[in-house]
Amino acid sequence: MTAQPPIVRALLACFAIAAIVALLGAGLMLYNVHYSIAAIGPAPAEVRVEQGDSLATVARKLREQKVISNGLFFSLWARFSGAQKRIHQGLYRFETGISPREILDRLVNGKGIFYSVTIPEGFTIKEIAALLDKMQIADKDKFLQESVNPSLLASFGLQDKGLEGYLFPSTYHFTPATPEKEVIVTMAEQFRKVSQPVLVQPGGTLQLTAHELLTLASIIEKETGIHEERALVSAVFHNRLKLQMPLQSDPTVIYGLKDFNGNLTRKDLQGASPYNTYRIAALPPGPICNPSLASIKAALYPADVSYLYFVSKNDGTHLFSETIEAHNQAVKTFQPRLPAHTPKKVAARR
Repeated sequence: MTAQPPIVRALLACFAIAAIVALLGAGLMLYNVHYSIAAIGPAPAEVRVEQGDSLATVARKLREQKVISNGLFFSLWARFSGAQKRIHQGLYRFETGISPREILDRLVNGKGIFYSVTIPEGFTIKEIAALLDKMQIADKDKFLQESVNPSLLASFGLQDKGLEGYLFPSTYHFTPATPEKEVIVTMAEQFRKVSQPVLVQPGGTLQLTAHELLTLASIIEKETGIHEERALVSAVFHNRLKLQMPLQSDPTVIYGLKDFNGNLTRKDLQGASPYNTYRIAALPPGPICNPSLASIKAALYPADVSYLYFVSKNDGTHLFSETIEAHNQAVKTFQPRLPAHTPKKVAARR
């Protein structure tokens, strides 16, 4: 048998050593990933994964907070398992006794810390900002600042309209201290997904634009919280617009006031605001809140009735009338404290 040349034996030895080292390295990595437990400490560690963070950045943050003991093994396992591009941004809390594999699973499945917040139907942008601030999800002032950011509005095609009305009321899940821009984008995208397809449907006889329909929907939202009444309220406003009558809606006037103390006065009703629908026989320039999908549908499909007036019955519902005489009688019955023959008397009132 011919002896192998020394160089061949050396190469074979190198290959054997490399294979052993690779096996040992793989074994160490598997052991580290599945069984090593970092010394996080008595209090859980929190790590925020930002949008655009690389795998190396995520591993560094975990290592700095002592969530993992070996960033190299963690990164290798993430790449080996194909998880490096599936890590979700968010705020994560890790307690002691958790392995790197479990940590990676949480990052991939987005199992971070989330606050659930329900944005009520009919909330204005200011009310949304206050709620998010109260829940420590976003800073109120920064949120309001971002809501008028020209570049952000332009990205939605709203640079000449504003954001009011275009944030969909729903339940959202955000991490604490979520960037205000991200919160707005999430709500606006939900509006695009849910409401936009409805707004572009043909309906009604007024040929209102999508923005005008949304404006009308926001008024309907503020006027009634009763689902069955939305189409009736919509009919009143549609009928008034056809006749070029002022809508006489208190909520629009209130929205146009800089500071509203809860008492709508005669002076307020005579103000020169573009939102004063006692003075203008048209829709205001934009939405006065962020309406529900139900109100948007009502704006698009009003009831087939001839009502021109409605008055609160003081129980959350309204009485609708076709004539001023019938309405005046309804006012005497349900709102006796209102002076006779005043603009407020014939207003569409909540």
